[in-house]
Amino acid sequence: MLGILIGLCSFLLIGLFHPIVIKAEYYFSRRIYPVFILAGLLFLAASYFTAHTFFSAIFGVTGFSCFWSIKELFEQEKRVEKGWFPKNPRRK
Repeated sequence: MLGILIGLCSFLLIGLFHPIVIKAEYYFSRRIYPVFILAGLLFLAASYFTAHTFFSAIFGVTGFSCFWSIKELFEQEKRVEKGWFPKNPRRK
């Protein structure tokens, strides 16, 4: 049962990070990637120091999702350049 719950939470977290990346690129550009690095490291530290298996796994998945989001920020910038997503008119 624990594996199913971890899988479900992983699925939901990955789905949650998709709009986070879109909004982060729209409002802050790809230069916000250090925040994702810091968040990823903090979640991995939490995972390391959490004794409960379920929460440790969720923190680990969240941390690596933050790291994957860095790649997606750079990809999102390319998608905006292609016109697939709107460009923030207030940003140069």
